[in-house]
Parts: sequence; structure tokens; C-alpha cells
Amino acid sequence: MSIIVVGYVPNALGEAAVTEAVEEARRRGAELVVINTTRADRLVNPAYADSEDVSKLEGMLEATGVPYSIRHSISEATAAEEVVDTAEEVDADLIVIGLRHRTPVGKLIMGSTAQTILLSARCNVLAVKLP
Repeated sequence: MSIIVVGYVPNALGEAAVTEAVEEARRRGAELVVINTTRADRLVNPAYADSEDVSKLEGMLEATGVPYSIRHSISEATAAEEVVDTAEEVDADLIVIGLRHRTPVGKLIMGSTAQTILLSARCNVLAVKLP
């Protein structure tokens, strides 16, 4: 069975990425590995799902019938490293991420998780934007 890794953040963009990953999983007969993580030094992080967010995500995934697992963790690694490392660990065929518009200055100052994943991944990456 093929595996799709999806990076999840608890907002509309994260939900769009999961929705697209579910559709890809259906097309490919694949299993999903959903990742939500934060660094140990960033416990107050809006991208890190709380228990209510995780419950909502589980409900959403359960309703799809697609096999899945959720990796919700605190790590020493960045979110990008976690996604890429997990994809390599499970030999993923695809990574799905949400992609938001950022200014060039914003990318320079803040870095870009999506950019790091796009440049580091050994498998294909599907970037999802909000309409």
C-alpha cells in the first residue's frame, strides 16, 4: 500500500491540505500519515493542534474511510524536518502541504516550512492553496 504524508496545521489551509490528501489517497488506494508538530522551545504555537483540533481532525478522517494515522508530537526538529523525515521513514509516495502566500521579505525573515519541504523531499510534493 502506498503512503501519503500530509502536514497539518489547525486552520483552513491545514484542512484544505488534509482534504486534498484524502482525495489523493482514494485515487491511489493509499494510507495517510498526518503530521502536526512543534519544537520543544515553541509550546505556544498557533500551528500546533490542541486536543480539540486533534479530535476534529480524527472525526474528519474517520468519516472518509481512508486508513490513517496521526503523529502529533513535540520535537527538537522543525516541522519541515519532521515531515521530510517521516516521509523517508515510511517510504512515502507523496507529501501534501498547504501553501500560503508570503512576501519575499516575509520568507527572508521567517523562513518557509513549505520551501524547505519542497527542496528537501525525496518524493513528490503536492502544494495546496486556498481558493
